[in-house]
Amino acid sequence: MKENKSTFARITSGLFSLLNTSRKIIINLVFFTVLLLLFLAITSDEESINIKHGSALVLNLAGDIVEQKHDIDPMDAFINEALEQPDNAPEVLLADILTVIENAQNDDRISMMVLDLKNMRGSGITKLSDVAQALKEFKSSGKKVIAVGEQYSQNQYYLASYADEVWLNPKGWMLLDGYGRYQLYFKAALEKLSISQHVFRVGTYKSAVEPYIRDDMSEAAKEANQLWLNDLWQQYKTDVALQRNFSIDNFDEDIDVLVTKLRAANGNVAEYALENNWVDALKTREQINQALIATVGSDGDNGYKSVSFNDYLHVLKSKIAIDPLNSNKVAVIVAKGTILDGNQKPGIIGGTSTAALLREARDNKDVKAVVLRVDSPGGSAYASEIIRQEVELLKAAGKPVVASMGTYAASGGYWISASADKIYASPTTITGSIGIFGFFMTFENTLSKLGIHTDGVGTTDIAGFGVTRALTPGMADIVQLNIERGYRDFIELVANNRNMTTEQVDAIAQGRVWSGAKALELGLVDALGNIDNAIVAAAELAQLESYDTLLIEKEKSPRALFLQSLFGQASILFGAPSDISYSKNSLTEIISKLSLELQQLAQLNDPQGIYSFCLACEVE
Repeated sequence: MKENKSTFARITSGLFSLLNTSRKIIINLVFFTVLLLLFLAITSDEESINIKHGSALVLNLAGDIVEQKHDIDPMDAFINEALEQPDNAPEVLLADILTVIENAQNDDRISMMVLDLKNMRGSGITKLSDVAQALKEFKSSGKKVIAVGEQYSQNQYYLASYADEVWLNPKGWMLLDGYGRYQLYFKAALEKLSISQHVFRVGTYKSAVEPYIRDDMSEAAKEANQLWLNDLWQQYKTDVALQRNFSIDNFDEDIDVLVTKLRAANGNVAEYALENNWVDALKTREQINQALIATVGSDGDNGYKSVSFNDYLHVLKSKIAIDPLNSNKVAVIVAKGTILDGNQKPGIIGGTSTAALLREARDNKDVKAVVLRVDSPGGSAYASEIIRQEVELLKAAGKPVVASMGTYAASGGYWISASADKIYASPTTITGSIGIFGFFMTFENTLSKLGIHTDGVGTTDIAGFGVTRALTPGMADIVQLNIERGYRDFIELVANNRNMTTEQVDAIAQGRVWSGAKALELGLVDALGNIDNAIVAAAELAQLESYDTLLIEKEKSPRALFLQSLFGQASILFGAPSDISYSKNSLTEIISKLSLELQQLAQLNDPQGIYSFCLACEVE
């Protein structure tokens, strides 16, 4: 027995020693890896990226073009990159794209630009228009732009059309399917699950809640959506036709005409694209490579001299930033994403956090005017009002505020813009949707089927109200009255700031969505233009003859800044990750769409359950 105990002790001791040794090895590996990265980050500089004279700038954008990135832990990003695990939702800043193109225009090392857009994903036409204008400026310097691709999505082709030449693989694909608005509807599913949905709304066109009370789109919603979708599509066609120098009738919107043209091209989409002037040449990968080598020269390794978008951006950001000496500042504050209550991370608008940024601009004596860049479909009505109140306080402090609308500035996005001294929108901005709704579910019937019931006593008629009890008529009346009051507040807010009567506002409100161009006609915005126009307008309102811009954003913690610098530098030093294709199939697309719908519903957190949110504003 004693010998058995001794054997067991030796085995236990051996296992413990093995585990302890493994633990020390892992800790040391992590420690020395971080130490190595820190040493490399300190000793490296921008010269680790060598831009040869006469190189082509490759605008190989990967992900969605956004006004503000979601907050991602730098360590997680580095690990995913090191393991070549693609980001499920990659993003690229619009400001970074514009900065790269602007600097490349005047950089003697850059002789031309290559648009390689295969990994560029979603982006509203408003952001694409800003990039397109930068491409036109680049071309005005005499430098050529060539678009290359094996297939072009609708967004990708919009930018490609601004190139001097568009090349497509002989077996490539390119069909423009226009804009649409199709969404999932859950009424029948909720009934099968015995979930009681309670909807409170005002307005004929407030279709945000339709997916939960219908199994199809209402005629009123179809009518409203078709109008603003037509405006966006008309702008797309006009811009592309102008760049490609063909008639707007070249767009094959009739399926029979498209089939006839494809038959004439023997079913080859690439040949169809070439014959109908969508592209200028059909070239294989090797033919593209050889053509570019002939244009800019060889890199000495069977490729052409080039620098990627990310590498060029890194070089620009590595330069020592010199603080402008001008004490007059026009502050720019980005409000991007769904509007939620409380403090939120970048990429989401928080009632508390975004209001704090506006307050920072108000307290900064150097800030003389503010541009609020809005890219939001709305969200919490309460949080929207908290932000709008800060806009009013800025104006009361003698600091003009100009709202600059991006892809979206609808519902709550319009709410936070309405009090600005001046509102700028793009012709393709999706705005309006002036209305509010309340929505929640109760699960008393679902739980009853499982044999679970709620019962008890309270001191008032509303005591114990919650998701496990049926909604009483009296409680429903309270919520509906609150919604109606909120809608009146919204239209009064618009009327007071837009020099209109409440009747005039109500006629164009009721949740109806408008394009930026139509909003100008209706008096909902003051002018059409981009953020640069808004900055100039803000400076003029503040009577500034000279000024600098100041981006006010949520400051990162010292830890986050350190890790971002450390792992960002290491990423450059160890080379770019393999080229990852962001493809999708029908099953993953359906799952992703369903997940997004549920996520949008779950994150809404208005303390009163009242929302000014344009779910119908998403374009497909």
